[in-house]
Formats: sequence, structure tokens, C-alpha cells
Amino acid sequence: MSDRVIRKSIYLKATPAQVWAYLTDPKKLALWFHRPDVPLVEGPYTMYGAESGDRLMWGEVLVAKPFSRLEYTFTISQMGDRVSTVKWVLDEVPGGTYLSLRHEGLSADADAYGLTLALDKGWDEHLARMRAI
Repeated sequence: MSDRVIRKSIYLKATPAQVWAYLTDPKKLALWFHRPDVPLVEGPYTMYGAESGDRLMWGEVLVAKPFSRLEYTFTISQMGDRVSTVKWVLDEVPGGTYLSLRHEGLSADADAYGLTLALDKGWDEHLARMRAI
């Protein structure tokens, strides 16, 4: 059985450099997602709830190519020992940035479908907050 993949994309009226800051800077990430303990550069990270302060996710930044590509492993407690990968690609377009997300490595088992639905909905909500900012 193959892994499940979540794909999302949005257009933003912001430069790739501005979008990059919202993907990597702890204070800006906290506005639309979760607050990491360190800026997202290559190496380990942990993210905490912006309001609760609870540890929510952790992993390692694998690729941090400013203004174009960010890739990190993604683990949450509901995933057990499984590690997934989040890949962001930023493409400059006339008037702004096209931002795409690929969250891969999710379990395709029927038992894990509820988690896939929750993550899919969560990404929609997070990206809507990013768009509003």
C-alpha cells in the first residue's frame, strides 16, 4: 500500500521573500501556524501551540533554500513513530507568489484515514490564516 499525500496551493499578494519569512520566522509562523523554538533553518525544530504553549510537532528541517523551497520532517503524537515530510515550494508570479504544499508519507491505512482528514482540514485552516495576513 502506498503512502497518502496531501497537496495544497494558494496565490499570495506578497513577494517570495515575504512569504519565506512567514514560513521560517518563529514570530510570523505563530500568526498563522505554530511557533517553533528556533527559526526554520536546516536542523532540528519543535513547534508549540501559539496560545497553549503545548508541544505540537517536531522534526528536522532538511532543506531551507531561501525564497524558493523549504522541506522538513513532520511528526505529531497521533502519528506514533511515523514520520512524514512537508515540502513548500515558492514560485514568483506577476503580482505575488504561488505557494504549494506537499505533505507526504502519511499512512494510507484505513485506520489512519481520520488523521488524514484532520491534517487536510488543518492545512486548509492554516493556509486561510496565512492568506488573511
